[in-house]
Parts: sequence; C-alpha cells; structure tokens
Amino acid sequence: MPLNPDAVGAKSQPGEKHWDSKDAILYALGVGCGVDDLPFVTENTSGVPQQVLPTMGVVLGVAGGGAYDAVGEINWTMLVHGEQAIEFHKPIPVAGTTRSVTTVTGIYDKGSGALLVTETESVDAATGEPLFTTRSGAFIRGEGGWGGDRGPTGPRPTAPEREPDHVVKYQTGIDQALIYRLSGDRNPLHSDPSFATAAGFDRPILHGLCTYGYTGRALLASLCDNDPARFKSMEARFTSPVFPGDELTISVWRTGDGEAVFQTRRPGDQVVVDNGLCRFA
Repeated sequence: MPLNPDAVGAKSQPGEKHWDSKDAILYALGVGCGVDDLPFVTENTSGVPQQVLPTMGVVLGVAGGGAYDAVGEINWTMLVHGEQAIEFHKPIPVAGTTRSVTTVTGIYDKGSGALLVTETESVDAATGEPLFTTRSGAFIRGEGGWGGDRGPTGPRPTAPEREPDHVVKYQTGIDQALIYRLSGDRNPLHSDPSFATAAGFDRPILHGLCTYGYTGRALLASLCDNDPARFKSMEARFTSPVFPGDELTISVWRTGDGEAVFQTRRPGDQVVVDNGLCRFA
C-alpha cells in the first residue's frame, strides 16, 4: 500500500516514557562515554551530581500510536534516517517521565523515495512544562514518484572554507550498536546480519541517532564545557552510514555568537553527518 500524502497533520495519541539514573547512564555508554566522562556515567563523582547528555532526548520523546497509522504501511527495511533536530526548553533531569505527541508535518516526493517529516513535543508529565522538541525526517526508498510536493528548498548550514575551530575524534566500538539499542531502538538493521543484507548492507550499521549522540558529545564538550544547561539546539542531516568500529571525526566551526556549524566524518574522509547547526549559550 503506498503512503498517504493526506496524512500530513495527523497527530499521535500522547505517549509516556519514564527513565531513571540507570537509563541515563546506559544511554551515555551507548554513545561512547567512559572513564573520561564520569558525570554522565556515574551517580556521584567527587561531589559532582550525575548529568544527562542532551541528545538523550531523541530516545525519550516517545509518542503513542496513531500518527504513523495514518501514513500507511511502511517497509522498514527500506527506511533510513535522513535528518534530526532537537531543541531544548530546559536541561533533561536525571529521572522523570515525558509525555509526547507526534505530528506528521510533511510527506514529500523525492522521486526515488519519500521523505516523511515529523515533529514531537515532549513535556514533563508531572508538571506539564515543556522539555524538548524533536524533528525527524525519514527517507523511505521506493515510495516516491507519485508527483507530489518535493519539499522545501533553501540554503542549509554549510562548513566555512577554513580550518575548523574544534576537531574531536571518537572511536566507536565494534559492539557499539548492541549497547545503544538497549536505549530503545531494537531495529534489527543494527544487529541482525541477515536483515542488514536484505536492506542492502553487507553488515549491520550503527544507528544514525548513535552517531548523532557521539556528535552531540563533541559539541557539548567543545562549545559548552560539558554543561548541558548551555546546550540549546542541534540539527543535522545523515548522509552516509556508519559501521560499528568506525572512528568518527567531528569538526566544528564557530560562526556567530552562540552558533556553530559542524560535520562528522568516518574513515576515508566520508561525510556522514552534514549541514549541522548547533546553538548554545
């Protein structure tokens, strides 16, 4: 069944997601934190209370059903994460519960596939206060060609033609996807070799949001001195897959007061995260 372009505007039922100290630590380990990142992987170190990586918001904004049902039947082997943004209204606490609602904001015809764009508003379930807003674009191969709107166009954040102000390198583990999936994304594309082969890859790939988390760590360290309260927003496109065991190189250019653009590359100088924009205090 083809996708339904008339699903734009469809909203999900509210969904709740609870997390605690252990979940925050597990997420941090899933995006490569270790002994050099103790405030994010321990409850209390030398009197410093535990902190939560800002990008954990991408796994906490879980909505109820309804929005995707309106879109139609999705072949998950043909879906790849295309873009992701997150905007913070306050730092994520060490424990709590989110209440989230997702809205389908766009279904665009890209010819070889369709781009499904959604926005999720997440609030503190106990107080109703806004926590963060996430925006996501998923490219579904083979679902384009119906003659629909190709989507908005315009300039994207682009790396300046000069040396970056910060370069951060992280080595991912060969089992990184197996750790990251414990934060919620159990898509077998990242763990099952036969499923990965059916999707066109010779082995399981790393979650795009795991690469996003590594990139967010680099931005938090280089721009915010690892203070989550200073981290305001992050957006980027995923341009190529990453494989567990790859080294990631994150390049950051400060482009204005409280603003920076960034790229992430894997070995071979291949750009895997592009058109990145981070805002910070």
